[in-house]
Amino acid sequence: MALAASFAAAAPASAAVAPGDYVAIGDSYASGVGDLTTPYLPESGACKRSPNSYPRTFAKNHPTLTLQDVTCSGATVADVRANQLGALSGKTTLVTITVGGNDVGFESMANNCLLGTDQACQDATNLGAYYARTKLTEDLTALYTDVRQRAPKAQIYVLGYPRLVAQGTGSCGAVTLNDFRRQQMLHANDHLVAGIKDAVDRTGVNFVEMRLPFEGHEACGPDSWINGVDPSHVSEIFHPTNTGHRAFAFMLELERGIR
Repeated sequence: MALAASFAAAAPASAAVAPGDYVAIGDSYASGVGDLTTPYLPESGACKRSPNSYPRTFAKNHPTLTLQDVTCSGATVADVRANQLGALSGKTTLVTITVGGNDVGFESMANNCLLGTDQACQDATNLGAYYARTKLTEDLTALYTDVRQRAPKAQIYVLGYPRLVAQGTGSCGAVTLNDFRRQQMLHANDHLVAGIKDAVDRTGVNFVEMRLPFEGHEACGPDSWINGVDPSHVSEIFHPTNTGHRAFAFMLELERGIR
């Protein structure tokens, strides 16, 4: 695919960005967890910010922007409210957000589907799916509204999550999921994105869809942009590779170019 080749090549910026402050908020998908090509920035500590995360890749392509990267691995919506919104101000011109996966129990779903029974996997993923369409939507609606109030001049982009695992029986690494468990994870994954989109629609912020560009590049597939199961890199399991993070940056560029 030409578009896939563009992701992998980390295409340069395609849209001009006005000078001003860029604030990146969110969880591990925004901080760059999963990129095994470069060590995490030492000063980021447990937040595990990668120099190749999508916010930092985007900022490198737009040197007029001053990036304030307050993303943090493991962050929930409540964590973002408590620890990240202080970076916003009336001078902020761009905000990117990826958060919600930890709220719906990403770690619990992964653990139960990788190590538990089929029933445990189903229970965890069904609970996550339900939470995504109820409480998470309400929490994200409030969060996006608050971001807009704190940064009234900013363009706000919410980047969603890709589908994590490929369908079928391809190897996931040290542990391989059966088809039933994959379907359960994908069920929860799609409800998570739907819950995020509901909040986006309620607040009028911009949404960047990440499932389409990752189609055919999920974990457990032949050309994955998402890490599989490696016991030596537990925190990186089911997180984007370096190529995956470049895909996020590319889609942000593309969405801004359209708008």
